[in-house]
Amino acid sequence: MEEMLLLDGLFNGDTQVQIQAASQLSKLSSRHRHKLVERGIISPLVSMLHSQDYDAVEAALLSLLSLAFGSERNKIQIVKSGVVPVLLELLQCQNETLIELAVAAMLILSSCKANKLVIASSGAIQVLVENLSGDYVSDNGDDHNCSISMQAKLDAIATLHNLSTCHQLIPSIVSSGATYMLLQLVHSSDKSSELPEKAVSLLENVVTLSENALQEVAATSGAIRALVEGIEEGSPQCKEHAVAILLLVCQNRRDKHRVLILREGVMPGLLQLSVDGTWRAQNMARELLLLLRDCTKYGSTSKQSKNELIEQIMEEIDAEGERVSGTTLRLVEEMIAKLST
Repeated sequence: MEEMLLLDGLFNGDTQVQIQAASQLSKLSSRHRHKLVERGIISPLVSMLHSQDYDAVEAALLSLLSLAFGSERNKIQIVKSGVVPVLLELLQCQNETLIELAVAAMLILSSCKANKLVIASSGAIQVLVENLSGDYVSDNGDDHNCSISMQAKLDAIATLHNLSTCHQLIPSIVSSGATYMLLQLVHSSDKSSELPEKAVSLLENVVTLSENALQEVAATSGAIRALVEGIEEGSPQCKEHAVAILLLVCQNRRDKHRVLILREGVMPGLLQLSVDGTWRAQNMARELLLLLRDCTKYGSTSKQSKNELIEQIMEEIDAEGERVSGTTLRLVEEMIAKLST
């Protein structure tokens, strides 16, 4: 009986009745919500998203989130209902709460493999990148300055990360300007916070699969500096992703890019990371340190003594104006010791 009243309220009630019915939906058990989906409850909820009443839109979004959570079948049904274009419109509204809920809905729906191409084909990638950049143009051509909350930014990046796992979408992500936007976020944020960690994680995913994105990182002014700062000041995960990107940059064009990386004073941070970073970060830091050596002066690693390698790394640090301290020497020795084991 309760289910029938709820359905009737959503299909036939006025705005206030619909809001009350939608609010009741999230209180039902998953079994009851599943029954309501089978009876077509998604359709009136999506229709409510077109309302001029913000309370109605908020109630509908919360209901759709409750239906999508934990159910791949419901996620697919919600996307098939045509909800994505409506969510993209909400991302360009001026209500912070609705923007947060719309991005959260995009995040949950994009976690379903079957939805990724549909979401991307709707233009979602470009809208998400523009929102993260803080600027977008509305359908009527008006310019807006959109400042979204920190949670909305994190969810938008996570949504793009979900989409990036579908490799055929990587070119669309790159062409949207995402590479530059992510570099800006890394550069302008507190490196120890969650935002640059998520941004540089997505950036690693993109540059690993896109030569164009990798070249853009190398060519963008301040990009390598921002990644070096990530190695020096970021969380353990941020450091890991940052060194992974620098390693890819150096491997791509070692003769050209090693100089760009060395100029940013990367050596002390790399040495520290090679000793106390995550397991993956340590390995990549040591590999990058070896790539940054001037191999015109020295032989291969297998032919070098430990003292020669220490001497060369110290020369690289001195050449970039870094004062060699006792701590730096200890880090070099520890790094070489680990390489020798």
